[in-house]
Amino acid sequence: MDSVSIQNAPFSAAEEYSAVSSDAGECGAVVLFTGRVRAESEANPVVALELEHYPGMTEQVLEDLMAEARRRWTLGQIRVVHRVGEILLGDEIVLVAVSAAHRREAFEACEYLMDTLKSTVPFWKKEIRQDGTSHWVAAKGSDEKAASRWG
Repeated sequence: MDSVSIQNAPFSAAEEYSAVSSDAGECGAVVLFTGRVRAESEANPVVALELEHYPGMTEQVLEDLMAEARRRWTLGQIRVVHRVGEILLGDEIVLVAVSAAHRREAFEACEYLMDTLKSTVPFWKKEIRQDGTSHWVAAKGSDEKAASRWG
């Protein structure tokens, strides 16, 4: 049913889609979101991210978020995959996939999970720049604002 995976290895969005859409006949909607490493700036672009997490706690917070999504919407399956370690420019970092009987529930639940994941799950992100410099990324006010709309 629900699945959380924190991993170093790349993931296959197609395989994750197949897994979350395996409840054929019950769910008419599947929403899948993937986030990727982007350059951020032309002057000194990001070439990689280094992500760390708090093992055990990270998975528990994600499971709690998925349980909350189930309280808010009638859902089929939920899958969250998040990479840690070094992730190169253009590579996928995160996947959230949700199935539901209807598209509105699937879209809202997927958006809720991404919004709250970014602001509540214990991940730490370091940007590695083209010039060799690096720095830890602080939480963004826009992420906090997005999460706050869910109450």
